[in-house]
Amino acid sequence: MLELAGIIILGILAQWFAWKFKIPAILPLILIGLFIGPISTLISEDGNKWIEPVWNGEIGLFPGERLFNFVSLSIALILFEGGLTLKKEEIKSVGPVIYKLITLGSFITLITAGVAAHYIIGLNWPLSFLFSALIIVTGPTVITPILRNLAIKKDISTILKWEGILIDPIGALVAVLVYNFISVGSNHGTRYTQEALIEFGKIIIIGFSIGFTSAYAFAMALKQKMIPHYLLNAIVLALVLGVFVLSDLFAHESGLLAVVIMGMVLGNMKLDALKEVLYFKETISILLISILFILLSANINMSDLDLIFNWNSLILFAIVVLVVRPLGVFISSSNSNLLLNEKLFISWVGPRGIVAAGIASLFGLKLTMQGVENANYITPLVFMIVLGTVLLNATTARLFARFSKVLLKKSEGILIIGASAPARLIATYFLNNNRRVVLIDSNSKHIENAKKANLEAIECDIYSDDLIENIELNDVGYLMALTGSNTINEYAISKLKSQFGEEGAFRLISSEEMRDPSNNPTYGLFSHTDDFINISEVVRDYPYINDVNIDSKEHYLKLLKATKEEIKTIPLFIKDNEGEIHIISSESEKMPVESGYKMMYLGKKLEV
Repeated sequence: MLELAGIIILGILAQWFAWKFKIPAILPLILIGLFIGPISTLISEDGNKWIEPVWNGEIGLFPGERLFNFVSLSIALILFEGGLTLKKEEIKSVGPVIYKLITLGSFITLITAGVAAHYIIGLNWPLSFLFSALIIVTGPTVITPILRNLAIKKDISTILKWEGILIDPIGALVAVLVYNFISVGSNHGTRYTQEALIEFGKIIIIGFSIGFTSAYAFAMALKQKMIPHYLLNAIVLALVLGVFVLSDLFAHESGLLAVVIMGMVLGNMKLDALKEVLYFKETISILLISILFILLSANINMSDLDLIFNWNSLILFAIVVLVVRPLGVFISSSNSNLLLNEKLFISWVGPRGIVAAGIASLFGLKLTMQGVENANYITPLVFMIVLGTVLLNATTARLFARFSKVLLKKSEGILIIGASAPARLIATYFLNNNRRVVLIDSNSKHIENAKKANLEAIECDIYSDDLIENIELNDVGYLMALTGSNTINEYAISKLKSQFGEEGAFRLISSEEMRDPSNNPTYGLFSHTDDFINISEVVRDYPYINDVNIDSKEHYLKLLKATKEEIKTIPLFIKDNEGEIHIISSESEKMPVESGYKMMYLGKKLEV
């Protein structure tokens, strides 16, 4: 009981530690597992591990094959969630570079890493390609914490983010297929006879058939309202486990393939209930991952670590990082708009993630039990690649970004909270002046109107953590809260200022503040006298932005006075002689201006 409770507590503490210090969770999880497992044998009095996952007659948590059963079911749930995130339209719209990375790049990794493992480590060809299939995947859970605090171009962040999301189920599918091929061969002799190939075909057919059938049956049950809302998540959990076991009964080792396929099919159906299911599965996955990786790391023995404590393993790691990854990136991005330094940075950031480590442990253990020669290399080799790439990228990503000159000197992007008519008009002005601007709103109609105006808009709840986790907003340095709710505007400033308001964070003043200009916040937007209602009325009557040349500081102050006297005129920005736009705040009179500057404003034409 103490061991089980300790694993759960340590796992959740590791997840919190990773969140607090913005590092991939897999790093502290594996390190904890190694410490309480193989490393603890060096310091314990009796030479035993502090936690022994497999029962050996006197100590241990899981008797017989129970650990492998638990790992299998856990991986099934994790892969099902990964399948849910794979959308056909996303693959079509992510751009040629990402599409090539998850197809051509995966194939290049499979071949080149397989050849390297064969000639450097000495693995046979099937095991070499299993190793290379397992290290195809990167994963958003390891990339996001690494890139979260790097101000880099959106294109680079987008490529790395979507590669990690889309390649998880694809890499898992390839690894499952390669493993099934090896498993079938080992059960039918070392030579892959006709009978073995038939068995492999059976696994493919059964896995795909049960996966597709189960997905459509579940979707039909949802549409017919046969599942009560309060049982939805529990039924999905039972369904995934049931499909995994059922598929395995018909064709041994086809269960993982079935759940990946079921997840992919369901993920591409327009089912509103799946959003809630996905949130639930994420929570389950976090708990399972926390337990799983401590257990799997603890299950590694010192003899397994001895297998990779040599120059050959180090050479293999170097080839994966310095040859395999860059080769896939450069070939996949040929004829693209990416610059050489951007390709170099993408090549450098390729940390392997949770799916690779989890499936490697499962397959390595199973093949070892089947007596496959050198199968005991798979788990420690993949763990070496996972731990090594995460450590390497977590510690050097910023230095390499600076070295390759992809780190932005200044975050010029603008995040606008709210996508109402005033926000859309202001965003359009920024866009027309070559500034990246992103609108955030929970109102789907506002978001739809923004996208019709060719604006970048995200439907998102300001109270969720989705924005902070979005690495595609790394180039944002200005925050403007433009909603009709002062509560939301204040919350946006307090929560998001440190993340997105490095260069400046502003909000509209409230109606109460408008009536008492002496109490206006210094970060109020545009003026002392205009709240959301005022700006909405002005935009309704004058849906365009005017500009006026500024002759001097005195002239600027006269312009400000005129805007205060005219209710239907609101100052917005100052454009300097370099063409840079400066947001006017409540302390508008303190803004430095010179002759040749321009003031942008809403409303009636000023005659000053």
